[in-house]
Amino acid sequence: MTKIGILTFSDGRPFVAQEVEAFNQGYQDRIKQRLEKDGYQVIAGESIICTNEDAVREGKRLTALGCDCTIFNFAVWAFPHLPALASRFTPGPLLLFSNIDPQYPGLVGMLASAGGLSQAGTKYSRAYGNIEDEETYEKVRSFVRAAGAVSALRGQTFGLIGGRPMGMYTTTSDPATWLKVFGVDVEHVDQGEIIRLASEVPQKQVDAAFAWLEENIGHIHYDGKQLTPDKLKTQVRATYAMKQIIEEYRLDFSGIKAQPELTNHFCTMDVTEAFLNDPYDWDGPHEPHVCSTEADMDAALTMQIFKHLSHTPALFADVRHYHADLGIWDLVNSGEHATYFAGRSFDPKDNLPHVHFYPESFYFPAGGASVHHLAHPGNATFARLTRLDGKYSMAILRGEFVQYDEAKNMDLMKQTDLAWPHAFTRFDCSAEEFIANYTSNHIHAAYGDWVNELRQVADLLGIEARVYGE
Repeated sequence: MTKIGILTFSDGRPFVAQEVEAFNQGYQDRIKQRLEKDGYQVIAGESIICTNEDAVREGKRLTALGCDCTIFNFAVWAFPHLPALASRFTPGPLLLFSNIDPQYPGLVGMLASAGGLSQAGTKYSRAYGNIEDEETYEKVRSFVRAAGAVSALRGQTFGLIGGRPMGMYTTTSDPATWLKVFGVDVEHVDQGEIIRLASEVPQKQVDAAFAWLEENIGHIHYDGKQLTPDKLKTQVRATYAMKQIIEEYRLDFSGIKAQPELTNHFCTMDVTEAFLNDPYDWDGPHEPHVCSTEADMDAALTMQIFKHLSHTPALFADVRHYHADLGIWDLVNSGEHATYFAGRSFDPKDNLPHVHFYPESFYFPAGGASVHHLAHPGNATFARLTRLDGKYSMAILRGEFVQYDEAKNMDLMKQTDLAWPHAFTRFDCSAEEFIANYTSNHIHAAYGDWVNELRQVADLLGIEARVYGE
């Protein structure tokens, strides 16, 4: 969980600071207790800040303890230079929070301090109210989630396996820009490493994984050509190869080019990508490792943000087709959806009975299994990081995954490609608005409403956010 620092600021006059000490401490304790109730680790200031020395010492202390963000708490009038000084040493992102109490002007202190921080060029967010009020706390929690996601990105490493596929500009980005905007490093690894390492996987490991798949996957549609037991075992080998690359290069998330070299001459990466993104595979439970198909960097980065916010797998899909008569989109991609989405469960026994392995289509002559399923119904948030004239922005949409009866589901899937995974989706915006403005063939999602958090993520990163349908 995100580690949160709290610093409370007071009046710089000693006799006033002493008078309101207990009042300040009480409000700090209430914030701390409310956050801890949600499971967050909270590091509160050891003293209420009323001197320059306090401000510097407490700011440095929170940094030394590894806080991911800091709440500046204002319960009374506070001298604005104190939070300004603390901000030079305090781990950001910053939230300025004021209670509402007519006895003391905490809001006045927050607004005066906000002005000083703005003039110094310090970024921050704001919230005010009674911390026990659910609407107020939701604003604080949205900030904490967003700040945690942004802080978690810093220092992470993305593994770019391959390079730009099939001429797609939207899949690549400048590593220096990523370092500047997101704090993420990019490690480039040749796809040949997957082939080399796959050949070294012990046969015993491969056979055990293959047996697990045959036992747990709903149905494997062998055709004797594109999908055979040997080709499925090659996909298992590729998965172990990627696991080794992730471990050796210490990758936090990744993307695999695949097309056309691997998909023409080795095997497709569908099984590998699905189970890396899943919270489990044949070796048992594991933390989902975001892995985008077609080495889509901005896809993987969007998915990593979703993962940090929701602590679940994130969806990767093509915007494939719009059924105007139903008002739904069919989001389809060649095998990239984590099987988690088949049942919205962390237990493979709930999901995998709904999963089919179909033979890959003519697009992929090397063959292998395509990981087919239909996304479980539920509200979801959709997003995509993209660049407009070189500057990053974020597209955000509310929506839901839907399903119909079995016959209708099957008919709709056959209209595009039955072998691939599907997500029937209804957006909270018109098709006209979406098509006129959305600037990628790929889109990403997580269950739940994360719109406010994504807005704050964009703000903290200094990029523009657009919520479609508003």
